Amino acid sequence: MSLLEFFQWCYATPIGETIRNSTWLFPVIEAIHLLGLALTIGSVLLVELRLLGVGLSRQPVAQLSASAEPLLILGLTISFLTGIPLFMSESIKAYYSFAFWIKMTSLFLVLLFTFTLRRRLTRTDLTAERPKLGRWMAVVSLSLWFGVAWGGRWIGFS
Repeated sequence: MSLLEFFQWCYATPIGETIRNSTWLFPVIEAIHLLGLALTIGSVLLVELRLLGVGLSRQPVAQLSASAEPLLILGLTISFLTGIPLFMSESIKAYYSFAFWIKMTSLFLVLLFTFTLRRRLTRTDLTAERPKLGRWMAVVSLSLWFGVAWGGRWIGFS
């Protein structure tokens, strides 16, 4: 099965058809999806701004990161649970959308980065000893999250 055939299959599912044929279902799911994204980005911003030396400077990075991670996971869970049906309702459009591929690539890279390198370095508080490393991590993370947000926003215009 090719990638296009998979996207066509997703489009033809009862879930995709139901969402497409409903007046309110897509906007409601989209609103919940955006709330999940806001929760995700909010928890990321807490840690990244701390790594950049802006705000919450009295709290160790490791403690702040550990406190923010459950919110990050909750936001990601909401975003995934709502993103899948949204995708299914417009998967053919997504297949041909440059913005969709930017979003998915950025999402893959930022999740890989967040749950490997960033998690390891923030948990050990290594960034306290090497603030330039912390700033670099924050810039990479925020850039990738920007790619996710930009791609998501522009999918509707492509």
